[in-house]
Amino acid sequence: MQNDEYFDSEEFRELLEEYENAVNTGMPVFMDADELAEIADYYQMNERYDEADAAIDLALSLSPGAVAPLTYKIHEALWNGDTEEAREYLEQITEKDEPDYVYDKGEILLAEERVEEADKFFREEFKNVPPEEYQDYVVDVANIYADYNYPEQAMQWMSRAHQEDSQEFKELMARTLFGLGKYKDSEKIWTELIDADPFSKHYWNALASTQFMSENYSGSVESSEYAIAIDPEDPEGLLAKANGLYHLYNYEEALKFYQRYSERVPDDEFGLMHQGTCLINLGRFGEAVGMLTQALETAPDDSPYLSDIYQELSFAYSEDGDDRHALQMLDRADLLDSTDRVQTLVVRGHIKLAAGKVKEAERYYRKAVVTSDSPNQTLLRIIVSVYDNHYLEAAYQLFLKFFQIVPSDHCEGYAYMALVCYDLKRFDEFLCYLKTACERNPHECQIALAHIFPDDLDPKNYFSYIQERMQK
Repeated sequence: MQNDEYFDSEEFRELLEEYENAVNTGMPVFMDADELAEIADYYQMNERYDEADAAIDLALSLSPGAVAPLTYKIHEALWNGDTEEAREYLEQITEKDEPDYVYDKGEILLAEERVEEADKFFREEFKNVPPEEYQDYVVDVANIYADYNYPEQAMQWMSRAHQEDSQEFKELMARTLFGLGKYKDSEKIWTELIDADPFSKHYWNALASTQFMSENYSGSVESSEYAIAIDPEDPEGLLAKANGLYHLYNYEEALKFYQRYSERVPDDEFGLMHQGTCLINLGRFGEAVGMLTQALETAPDDSPYLSDIYQELSFAYSEDGDDRHALQMLDRADLLDSTDRVQTLVVRGHIKLAAGKVKEAERYYRKAVVTSDSPNQTLLRIIVSVYDNHYLEAAYQLFLKFFQIVPSDHCEGYAYMALVCYDLKRFDEFLCYLKTACERNPHECQIALAHIFPDDLDPKNYFSYIQERMQK
């Protein structure tokens, strides 16, 4: 598939104009299959699907076994999850000596998750590649692995290539490093690409994603703002900014950008779900129920977010005083294979405790700890739940026991204990736990204690900030 830069070129614009003039006047189209496939790619990219199909059908009527239009059909079938149909189109290709035939066959294997077989196939075909085409082949194969989210294999093929200073090579390297979790290295390359092309919203969005994954949420928001400045209607930029604001606990502003995103992508349950979670965090529980119900109605049966939606709905119902529906949502969540049953047990305990049913809450909490693969993590979630239900002294006593059983270098829970001590006005203990929390887990400090401190203060400096104020 061609890139945006080619579609913006004078060469393609002339090709498109010639094609559309012929179609609109009923004249014959004198173009080869490759050119018609490029036009179809352009239409598809711009969501003009009927016109894309017409261009491909014309290409296949003129050249029935041509690789370019059949590759388009293969990609369309793979996008729809139909590998059998993709194989049928593959068999129709007559130009089996073309690189695209090799790439198509390898892609089908990857779509079927036959990774070892795909790699063996690509390596066997590599033996037949002329030396002058080595670079193109290994980079193309690496791109395919990156597209299918196999970054280790992509990097293996990248290591066979000569290092290039080209935009395409750098993009592929940045994507591959991102997939490997090497976010700082990926960020460096995206920054270089932006320096060369500062008006690329794609680069700014990619940088925002990389910063988000390295938990640089402020940087991610700033990068997304550049993408939005270039294209105010860009869904990717709007979603990136919403996600960054959400993780900065700026729920009011995050809600606005999730709303703008959903206006442009109304059938994406992710944006609707996060509008609901923002409303929960803003204490607008009735509105949250309505929004999360809309997310549930929008989500397909195989949505990866179904369990999260049910659990958020459960919490919203509970906070809105409707425990019956809250528990029904958890029942539905537990029917899904993707649901963390330990988490739903904790939430059930939370709902029962909120209703004042302490013994029932204890039973759910105890079962959650016993069945958990990470009992200390589960116990921490339970103590936070106890705190959220305003049982401050109980949370305090549970934390004392918690810190006796975890390893001496444990990093989690100290910020929440500092918060409990703060609310109980045990300020000496508050300072002690705050100091430990700032040293061991600044991220948890931000989650638990940000409302106590100035917005622009780095969480790792919370303790020193109080020290300075005490010395004045």
